[in-house]
Amino acid sequence: MGHRVVLDTNVLVSSLLTPNGKPAYILNMVTNGRITPLYCTEIIAEYVRSLRKPKFVLKIPESMISEAISTFRLFGETVEPVKSDFHMEDESDRVFYDAAVTTGVILITGNLKHFPPKEFIMSPADFLKMMHETEESFGAID
Repeated sequence: MGHRVVLDTNVLVSSLLTPNGKPAYILNMVTNGRITPLYCTEIIAEYVRSLRKPKFVLKIPESMISEAISTFRLFGETVEPVKSDFHMEDESDRVFYDAAVTTGVILITGNLKHFPPKEFIMSPADFLKMMHETEESFGAID
């Protein structure tokens, strides 16, 4: 089991829209065991709701959505986030923030401005940089 993380919806959406981007690389880290995504029923529901938005219907087929959700269930770990009363600009982001705070893990998001400036909230690029630096320091673990 790899590093436990919470992946914001935009990371999943971006990974499916741009197969060669940093979010796609992060999703590949899930399937090769380098990271373990944490999720709950509400997070999965938010993923599906977002991926099925009309603007993505022609770009992300239902089969890709099913495969992505299956990947989270197969390689991920369920959690029960404790709901916070922290002010959130977008209430749909709360469950991701709460899951990360409850479990003490990193939240990876492409929308840093939607979250408070906290050390555990990182962009995909910052997360990958941190992982690279960690592996250089300690050697890659196979």
